[in-house]
Amino acid sequence: MEAEEASWAQLGLQAGGALLLLLLYLLLGRRTTGAAGTPFQRREPGRVYCTGQPPADAWSPRLSGFPLRLCVYLANTAFGQLCLVPLLLRVNNFTILRYLDISEDPTFTPVVAAEGKTDSLEPRDGSEILRRLLETRQAACVNTFSFRGIQEYLNCYRSGEVTPLQIAKNIIAALEDAEKSSPQFRAIVQWDWDEILKMAEASTARYRTKQPLSLLDGIPVCLKEEIKVVPYHYRSGTGYLGTEPEVEDATVTRKLREAGAVIIGVSNMHELGMGTTGCNPNRYHGTARNPYNPQHFTGGSSSGSAAAVAAGLCPLAIGTDGGGSVRIPASFCGIVGLKGTFGRISGYGCLPLSYSTVGLGPLCASVTDAAVAYSVLAGPDPLYPYGLGQPKLSLPENFASDLKGLKCGIDWTFFKACDAEVLSICQKAVDFLESSGASVVDVSLPEVEEIRVAHIICILSEMRDFLQPDFNNHFREMNLETRLNLALASQFTALDYIKANRQRSRTMAFLRETFANVSCLLTPGTACPAPRIQDSDLQTGCSDARTTLRTMRFMQLANLTGIPALVVPVGYTASGLPISLQIMAKWWDEALLFRVGLKLERFRDVTAKPAIYYDILG
Repeated sequence: MEAEEASWAQLGLQAGGALLLLLLYLLLGRRTTGAAGTPFQRREPGRVYCTGQPPADAWSPRLSGFPLRLCVYLANTAFGQLCLVPLLLRVNNFTILRYLDISEDPTFTPVVAAEGKTDSLEPRDGSEILRRLLETRQAACVNTFSFRGIQEYLNCYRSGEVTPLQIAKNIIAALEDAEKSSPQFRAIVQWDWDEILKMAEASTARYRTKQPLSLLDGIPVCLKEEIKVVPYHYRSGTGYLGTEPEVEDATVTRKLREAGAVIIGVSNMHELGMGTTGCNPNRYHGTARNPYNPQHFTGGSSSGSAAAVAAGLCPLAIGTDGGGSVRIPASFCGIVGLKGTFGRISGYGCLPLSYSTVGLGPLCASVTDAAVAYSVLAGPDPLYPYGLGQPKLSLPENFASDLKGLKCGIDWTFFKACDAEVLSICQKAVDFLESSGASVVDVSLPEVEEIRVAHIICILSEMRDFLQPDFNNHFREMNLETRLNLALASQFTALDYIKANRQRSRTMAFLRETFANVSCLLTPGTACPAPRIQDSDLQTGCSDARTTLRTMRFMQLANLTGIPALVVPVGYTASGLPISLQIMAKWWDEALLFRVGLKLERFRDVTAKPAIYYDILG
């Protein structure tokens, strides 16, 4: 017996020694900064690499409730950071750029100089074009239902049929009703009776003396909570920021005030902009409901802005767009959403979550209203360096003509990477543009998968950097989905970020070549309609990487490269959820977006009335 015990003891010592030697080898004897023989794919400057394959869907289970809590807990532990999160990154191809040899210098902000002379307009000419646009918009409104646009408000104000003050009282009544609804609508999360009435009274006095300040005088508008608006709390969708009322307006807020707009409050959003559903279970916000079906998400992160416009609370809202955060909710809620050229609209006074991908833009009832808002909001701002070198604004003077001579580029493999219902309606919308004089040109968008990954790395790395103090000091106060996304972002390295910005340089170069041959690019707005809300989502939030990446699929190109993009509603699914088409143009050519968008609006025979709708004009 003693001999047997001694034998087992000897074996234990040998095994322990072997394990110790293995551990010493792994810690001290093995190189971990790289490996000889690792294959790298050389990407030659100017040479296009296309797979001809549609983009793959992400792999990740939809998480909510306890599974989400568990995943978030594990992702932020040593096990999660060493094993779980790296595995998720590899499975979803987020490490693809690590094995590419890209020689282009990195582009850290997609600021592009204007090319030659632009079709700049004197303010007087621009105002005249806008007036004609508004009149055309009103004449085209022959549907049984149509959203109330800026022109209808102006007509009522000018005729004296109704005043901005009366409209303000109607809006306040609607906001009170929305707060009592079941489920709560949660589009506007902060509003103040006195503030709304004060602005409306001033506008009413100006119309009484026939001295309105602009085409936005008296027009109701809301701004995303990510944008500073006095005197509201600057919470950005969180439960811990903005503990005191704001004392400084953002530049866009100031411009709206100077134009005479009536700010009805600040709108809901996905916490810190870190999601595309609009799901926000924290104490100040709740989840905004889609006016077309309250059991479906609005899209995000500018969720409340889209919901407010689609529900008729205001014809104009302002959002931010770093990964489709204006265009996704606009698509899901059946309205128009514009992301301008990077730097075109000042971001001063907006939470700088991702400095290289985010742009501000309007969400509106029509393309015409988007053009009006754009003309007021765009332009250089000394406090915002990225837009100082922008060209003067231009608007489409030939908006009533056909699209003859216009070349619309489509990568059909990419275009078809969407749900069957979405594809069917978007193809018919393309056919309509062809019947209106445009020609469709087959193009190839190269390195689509690399673009997807580069955008994710850029936006998440910049958010992780900006939110470093919050992630340390307010971790428990953040929503679960936010904690998970920041845990994923913690695995991206400086090499990943630089490589992603090298890819940005390549993609911008490809786009310059593409826009030399076509006028614009067309894609569906989103690959799927608004997803359904699960009960547990309202309590814990949700994480659904597959749906998130599908909704962002057609958005990321414009955010990574800074080109402008516009989504226009073109139809509905069999269940009544909106579908949109997206138009992208070269840098600073928003006028072309408006020209195509104005024509595209005529494709729809009927505008469906949302299930939640307030007719503020009566």
